[in-house]
Amino acid sequence: MEKIQKLRTRFTESGIDGMLITSNYNRRYMTGFTGSSGVVLISADKALFITDFRYTEQAAKQCEGYEIVKHTGAIPEEVAKQAEQLGIKKLGFEENHVTFSSYKAYEKAVNAELVPVSDTIEKLRLIKDESEIKIIKVAADIADAAFKHILDVIRPGITELEVSNELEFFMRKAGADSSSFDIIVASGYRSALPHGVASDKVIEKGDFVTLDFGAYYKGYVSDITRTVAVGEPEDKLKEIYTIVQEAQERGMEGIKPGMSGKEADALTRDYIAGKGYGEYFGHSTGHGIGLEVHEGPALSFKSDVILEPGMIVTVEPGIYIPGLGGVRIEDDTVITNDHNETLTHSTKELIIL
Repeated sequence: MEKIQKLRTRFTESGIDGMLITSNYNRRYMTGFTGSSGVVLISADKALFITDFRYTEQAAKQCEGYEIVKHTGAIPEEVAKQAEQLGIKKLGFEENHVTFSSYKAYEKAVNAELVPVSDTIEKLRLIKDESEIKIIKVAADIADAAFKHILDVIRPGITELEVSNELEFFMRKAGADSSSFDIIVASGYRSALPHGVASDKVIEKGDFVTLDFGAYYKGYVSDITRTVAVGEPEDKLKEIYTIVQEAQERGMEGIKPGMSGKEADALTRDYIAGKGYGEYFGHSTGHGIGLEVHEGPALSFKSDVILEPGMIVTVEPGIYIPGLGGVRIEDDTVITNDHNETLTHSTKELIIL
């Protein structure tokens, strides 16, 4: 009920008297519903969960504070009917989460002005409550355990896909529902690919191997990156590893409430640039995590968002040199009023296997 009330407080500033929620992530955030079909309709005094017969029983158990409405036809027509009964004149909708054809169907059916209000719930999701933080901590613990395990698996002759599959299998055995995203295992020259999803490339002696993965647990994610060496690496690779490690630690230590996303980004970017590798660090320093692996706040040179206690962000600077290889180190941290709480604890020292 608290989330419903928080959303209602945004109605006036958004110029609406009701809101339709169609995003799967926002639906889960607002209701706790884990099924795959349904929309949420919230007015000033009622909260409805509209779904079909397959999910009414599940919704009744999971959607506390919501009246469950079973539709037997098209959802837009049911939304139109309920919105009219609730007296909604200006219905907010998530324009970033509906297809054009869906929008046209709602426009035709609903006898109310449709007002685009995307990011309204995403802004509520920026600050995690204690129950969310607790779940993400478990997801982070699973990722840490998976990293420790995979160090005994990685060796010359194994493929990136075999490493990826083992990480996925281990995390599921440890309690994860799945991995947070397609696991990145990028070895040798492929470690210069920031998003080098695991391939059939064979890991060789002397390779740097970048592992970027996380555990999806009870609807929430973790996200960790470590780069390890298989055998003694080149001196140049050692050099960039040391620079990235220092940059990442500066970011982890320097982020604080009241800082903007671009100021947080500068903590790592300025250090790497000062060492002469600025052109090889092309992505942002980090991002928020929660229900999604990439959500607000953004820690980028373009971000004016102000960081607040309760936000959970990643700090993941990297250096990527085409033809040679790359390094990225990433941790998850909860921003607090005092000292930030790091959620991922795997060593950041260079590991040579």
